[in-house]
Amino acid sequence: MAQGNGKETRSSLHYSGSGPARWLLLGLLLAACAASANAQDLFSNLTFGGNLAVTSNYIYRGVSESNGNPAAQVDLHAGTADGSFIGVWGSTRDHNFEPYASYDLELYLGHRFALSNAWGATLSARSRYYVGGHQEVSDDYQEITASVSYLDAWSVSVTAIPNAVQYWFYRRLGRTPAWVADTAGQWLIAGGFYLTGGAGYYYSSGSGPGIRAANGYAYANAGVAYEYRHWRIDVGYFTAQYKARQLFPYPMASDRFAATLSWRF
Repeated sequence: MAQGNGKETRSSLHYSGSGPARWLLLGLLLAACAASANAQDLFSNLTFGGNLAVTSNYIYRGVSESNGNPAAQVDLHAGTADGSFIGVWGSTRDHNFEPYASYDLELYLGHRFALSNAWGATLSARSRYYVGGHQEVSDDYQEITASVSYLDAWSVSVTAIPNAVQYWFYRRLGRTPAWVADTAGQWLIAGGFYLTGGAGYYYSSGSGPGIRAANGYAYANAGVAYEYRHWRIDVGYFTAQYKARQLFPYPMASDRFAATLSWRF
């Protein structure tokens, strides 16, 4: 997806809000890469992969960024045998919601540490951009995530967002640090069928009294999935606390069903 932001009006807000976080992000990205025992060969013997998906509702951390409508998504990534990876992810979204962008674009980089044959830990950093449309301000942000996983069956993670944008319904209040804790799992039933589920909590540390005070909400999902070769279909039920509506200018994913068809390559 090509960058297409309203450059004439967003530059000052963009750099004043996220400049320090960008340097922190860069430092952690370099640290993640240097953690590899063979860091000098980081870009040798790369393997490539990706994923194409169509979802009936783009739900992210308990809110719908597509307003309950379908969205197309793509992921492209490269990795090394020692666990380092880099990639880009993108999705369409409803441009009628703040910041009035047509696409989400996410760049990420990190390293996976093998703790045993079954357990692993991952340190990653991501930079999210809202592109396209007619934006007046920037809602771009960066985040750092540490996670622990067991095979491909279960994971738990903690994410720090140093420059998260804080809203009160549709009113943009500014930026404040935020934290996210979540877990997800899938359990093989038989013949490619899985039970899936996940839960999380988003916490905004706040920037003052009243509507600017700290706030948070829980969200969860449960469903089923079926895999056949490179294809996968997920059907899930999503819910979130009402406070999600206070912190983001998007509809809550409360008591909603969504389906996603994806192809892995």
